[in-house]
Amino acid sequence: MNRRASLISLALAATILAAGCGSTASQTATPASPATRLSLATSLATATGTWAVAVLGGSAASHNNFWQLFVRPAGARRWRLATPPGVASNGGLVLAGLASGAVLAGFRPSQDLSYSPLATTKDNGKAWTPSLLDAGLADVAGALAADPASGRLLALLTGGTAEISGSGGTAWTRLASRHTLAASAPGRRCGLGGLTAAAFSPSGTPLLAASCVRPRTAGIFAYADGAWHSTGPALPASYARQSVTTLQLTTTGRTITALLAAGSESAARVLAAWSADGGTHWNLSPPLPLRGARPTSASFGPGGAVAVVMTGGHAESITSTAGSWRPLPALPARTATLAPSPSGGWDALAVHRAKLAIWRLANGTGAWASTQAIKIPIAFGSSG
Repeated sequence: MNRRASLISLALAATILAAGCGSTASQTATPASPATRLSLATSLATATGTWAVAVLGGSAASHNNFWQLFVRPAGARRWRLATPPGVASNGGLVLAGLASGAVLAGFRPSQDLSYSPLATTKDNGKAWTPSLLDAGLADVAGALAADPASGRLLALLTGGTAEISGSGGTAWTRLASRHTLAASAPGRRCGLGGLTAAAFSPSGTPLLAASCVRPRTAGIFAYADGAWHSTGPALPASYARQSVTTLQLTTTGRTITALLAAGSESAARVLAAWSADGGTHWNLSPPLPLRGARPTSASFGPGGAVAVVMTGGHAESITSTAGSWRPLPALPARTATLAPSPSGGWDALAVHRAKLAIWRLANGTGAWASTQAIKIPIAFGSSG
């Protein structure tokens, strides 16, 4: 893999510079069902800025969907476009935070592209340095993770495998596959269905999240001492008949935050979970009943804050210190995702073809206020 990656990486750099999871059939099911899969639209808060991912344009079938990155630098109140140039983004974009506020963006494969170009910025998107993952990133928002201390990267791939790199994203090797993790002791106890997210613990331990067929099991696994260990939160007895999917997994500072979906149909609900000691102990939020709605995107902010956008124009948020979920006012039309705002509330990113509208819900207010509109220069038909 490394030999081909080196050759393609040189070609990619030239192009960009020139362009400006178990043992039974039921336990080997595909990853999270459509009812519990989240969009790639999400946000990421770093020491130097807040990032958001959203798709604009038109039909994905016509390759007129263009995923874009936006950044609001620390101390600023306005967002700007910051998508890395020179690579088609129709397949989607995923983000990972690096050391000192740097950000890594990964392009999912689309059309004839079978691998995932990567790009790193240290100045909030003013300049990007290209690199390459010689495989395709999976279609989940948590497909890419970074350990800021060591510079190692962790990626979930389209074939159901997880690969880990050396420092600086070099020397990629396979860490696990859905099959090997499902065959491990913790994977068998979970009845692992599929891999859903990757992360590193605060100490640099690789973490993988999954859907579990066996009830009352939260699929979060840590790789230490050459073996996989279950490190997910223990769920109450009320989940004894419900399977659980870990929708997202992220580490901010010393806190690991997970978003879980449990049950189905009328019993479906989501929970947030936080661990401040690398996954040994967890605090669970109260359940958030979905009542027929479906979670579409999730975002994470300072202090363990979690915001979930749902069908029907609804959203709820919670922090690790809050006692319960807080419903947000009805979302602006076409809201794709939420991002933490400078005032301690949330920004709603609403998309309509080539336009991004920003609405702000300041902390302590009860209504969204329009703050910005960005027109994106999209060349419709350029990827057909």
